[in-house]
Amino acid sequence: MTVALGIDTGGTYTDAVLVDHVSGQVLAKAKALTSYHDLSIGIGQALTRVFECATASVSPVDVGLVALSTTLATNAIVEGRGCSVCLLLIGYDSTLIRQYGFEHDLVTQDVVYLSGGHDGVGNQVEPLDEAAARKAILARLGRVDAFAVSGYFGVRNPAHELRIRAMIEELTAPEGQSVPVTCGHELTTHLNAVRRATTAALNARLIPLLRELIATVRFTLKKHGILAPLMIVKGDGSLVKADWAVQRPVETILSGPAASVVGARHLAGRRDVWTVDVGGTTTDIAALNDGRPRLNPEGAQVGEWQTMVQAVDVYTVGLGGDSQVCMDQRGWIAIGPNRVMPLCLLASLHPETLAELRRELNERKLNALASQFVMQVRQPTSAILEDEAELLRQLGNGPQSVSSLADKARYGSWVANQVARLESQRLVLRAGFTPTDALHVLGRFEHWNAEASRLGAMLLAKQFDLSPQVLCERVVSGVSDRVTTALVSKVLNDEVGLPDWEHEPSSSALLARAMGNVNQSDLGCAFKLNKPIVAIGAPVEAYLPRVAEQLHTELIIPDHADVANAVGAVAGGVVQQIEATLRPLSDDHHVRLHLPDAVFDFPSVEDGVAYAQRVVPVQLETLARNAGADQVQVQMIRVDQNAPTQGGWGEPIYLGTELTFTAVGRPSLAQPA
Repeated sequence: MTVALGIDTGGTYTDAVLVDHVSGQVLAKAKALTSYHDLSIGIGQALTRVFECATASVSPVDVGLVALSTTLATNAIVEGRGCSVCLLLIGYDSTLIRQYGFEHDLVTQDVVYLSGGHDGVGNQVEPLDEAAARKAILARLGRVDAFAVSGYFGVRNPAHELRIRAMIEELTAPEGQSVPVTCGHELTTHLNAVRRATTAALNARLIPLLRELIATVRFTLKKHGILAPLMIVKGDGSLVKADWAVQRPVETILSGPAASVVGARHLAGRRDVWTVDVGGTTTDIAALNDGRPRLNPEGAQVGEWQTMVQAVDVYTVGLGGDSQVCMDQRGWIAIGPNRVMPLCLLASLHPETLAELRRELNERKLNALASQFVMQVRQPTSAILEDEAELLRQLGNGPQSVSSLADKARYGSWVANQVARLESQRLVLRAGFTPTDALHVLGRFEHWNAEASRLGAMLLAKQFDLSPQVLCERVVSGVSDRVTTALVSKVLNDEVGLPDWEHEPSSSALLARAMGNVNQSDLGCAFKLNKPIVAIGAPVEAYLPRVAEQLHTELIIPDHADVANAVGAVAGGVVQQIEATLRPLSDDHHVRLHLPDAVFDFPSVEDGVAYAQRVVPVQLETLARNAGADQVQVQMIRVDQNAPTQGGWGEPIYLGTELTFTAVGRPSLAQPA
């Protein structure tokens, strides 16, 4: 039996599953808390537990494939982490970039503008200034970790990008291993020069981070006796070899949500559904159409950056089991978007915090900071303010309640601001009451210390003048209502536009009535979602039945829904694409074929298509096998673009042809020992 091992490093948990690669049956599953300061700890704990849980006689030597879905690239982009990058732009107009405020979109401040480039049909408009390029490269030896290169029309003719790449490799090689280079034409074939430069710079910036993660994972696997090839989930749900992913780490953004969609398809066995993944920090919503994840045609948006990376079209809401529950300015129950550690988990790790919760409960005066704790998670790597440093010193012995820190501080009201600043720098983690705590109080989820959840509910219920039971019921139903609202928003956004519920009273009134949240009204209405919901994550049994009821649709919670992301990591295939474009030349009836690495002219469209059909499948099969595929099949889709003549007289005007070649294969496996 050949076994596949799937690993998912999520925001709260690191999951591991063992899957029979032939039947797709889940043989064992396990969870461990994600260890942010050292991911190998959580991964190692999950691996140890999953082999202990295996009912069949499965050992590490039986593993023929390991696949990892990771939030590393997504989180690094959002948090602004990464290596130092020099971006070389060929044929870009620096004046226009500054005039339209595109400097920030270029990711790095180290930008060099070079003369050269091509026009929209691939003709050279100016020779490449190799002397300036050489000077810029040599000036940065030992000062930057990677280079990114983008030509204004580099996707129509990559010759100048390829020349710069060769120069960088030649000039940096004497320093040891050549510095990594990312070219814009490697990542996309679409126009939009600024966004392509953004994508190239982000990719270059991520290379060292992903290389470090992969080294960590391989070391951990080796310690457990696992020598199988390692693959990474891309943002479109497909798999690539780890070494391949290191060259294109930006393609792994949204890896986690993509794996969840693939896992939902595999576990539920349904091809046309909405998938809802309720995690610790976010809820991710995506559609499956004919068994394939719907991709975002605009490219993946991550934080403030709009990229040109093909990724699953995911609608994300800052709502999860670890969302902070508190009172908002209107006196209502607010759930999220801030993520905190649940009180039940905090008390499991630090039992001494129970005494502090009891002390706060016995206080006569109502304290808005009650039931909130803060703990240090890492040391600062740069200078911080003295009052923040003093706060970190107080956290040296373990978690402290925010209210006790305020009592000790000279200006107690400032403590909350100090904690918020340290949170933004990822130096501390806050703990507080969450939906997970509410489920512990209600007895619907029992994993950690329920007593801490109960004390937290009593403290928070005081603020709302409710019983703890009623408060927790409202928190759980509030999560369900937010998921329903998110699903309706996603469907409407795909079809007509994103609704603004807060500023559209009529729309929000209809939504409230459809969800059954209005008791007295002469108007009744209902929504019906026309596809089933596949719910994954833990514990979706508490939240999603109400959502399905409100939307009058079928709810599917498959077996092993709690580890669907890890299952999805090994359930995907290897997919590689090459897009070729044919464009008419203005001076005669010839056409130009634009391939990723070159351009060719032909006397007719059919000659160009025939040439592409001869050479591209061979290149693509090699590409797919290098990415880790076996049993490769290549297909081509052809789309001709024509414009009708005015009045319908005469032949349509030929505008061009798009050829999309797709190679699909199964991941290559190591043979069992």
